Amino acid sequence: MRLGLNLGYWGAGNDANNLELAKEADRLGYSVAWAAEAYGSDVPTVLAWVAAHTERMDVGSAILQIPARQPTMTAMTAATLDTLSGGRFRLGLGVSGPQVSEGWYGVKFDRPLARTREYVEIVRRALRRERVSFEGDHFTLPLPDGPGKPLKLIVHPVRENIPIYLASIGPRNLELTGEIADGWLAIFYSPRFGPESLELIRKGREKVGKSLDGFDVVPTVPVVVGEDWRAAADTVRPYAALYIGGMGSREQNFYNNLASRMGYEAEAAEIQDLYLAKDYQGAAAKVPLGFLDQTALLGPKERIADGMQALAESGVTTLTVSPVLQDLEHGIAALRVAVEALDLAGVG
Repeated sequence: MRLGLNLGYWGAGNDANNLELAKEADRLGYSVAWAAEAYGSDVPTVLAWVAAHTERMDVGSAILQIPARQPTMTAMTAATLDTLSGGRFRLGLGVSGPQVSEGWYGVKFDRPLARTREYVEIVRRALRRERVSFEGDHFTLPLPDGPGKPLKLIVHPVRENIPIYLASIGPRNLELTGEIADGWLAIFYSPRFGPESLELIRKGREKVGKSLDGFDVVPTVPVVVGEDWRAAADTVRPYAALYIGGMGSREQNFYNNLASRMGYEAEAAEIQDLYLAKDYQGAAAKVPLGFLDQTALLGPKERIADGMQALAESGVTTLTVSPVLQDLEHGIAALRVAVEALDLAGVG
């Protein structure tokens, strides 16, 4: 199991710290640094900046939002970042949610699985430097009865195959991830429930004659180092409450649904009620300790090592840690403890 670093969103006031974390992770031998986008900072600009300040580790989008870009534009971006970074780019994609897709991008959140399938196929064709011609339900290239013609990407990526990851949560999306992607970007991953998700991914792999061998399983896991793991868990509560309670609408929140499938249906409903009523502290207080313990690495190094061992045994291949950043000193310390814990666990 390799280590990765999740830098989250840029522009939240901790950009200088994030860059220092990325540089330290590069020195420590982390395999990849991921950055995110919602409706603030964009991922490609951030990753170009991080790649310019690092030497060895990959940089990855977690995620580039599918409704934000035409698939050929995403292929151009991937090829450019791969070239600028010397062959260190990983392309993570996701459909986002209906509020962002329709409210920010003006793209109907309609049949997201079919849209993702077509999107990835066009990206792959473009990155193979084929002349792109495609006729689907969501994308048509070139447009018919006009001056457009099939074009070929004129940039040469460093690598023959840029790995494509999908951020997926629901059962059908997990199966699709196995079928069309090279890796899975997971959130709120639990070693207890992870194998169920991996079985769905395995089904998708089998559809195209592949196994899980070589498939990258990449959960982002918050990490808080401290002697008292219960106190450490309190640091993660606002993050968990934001996703379970506030990411999406009452009718459609993928993270709330995930927590419910993990056995926390009543708690997830209560967290959402409180969060949507803008009682953010109340929502955070209601996040179950068991949920936090399953989905984060909390406590002293030895306890974190035990958690890493469980993650590796459940099928994780790249463990992306997200230091819950009180300050830069604590963040760098957490990165170093993660390296020591991985060595102690014996799964690196």
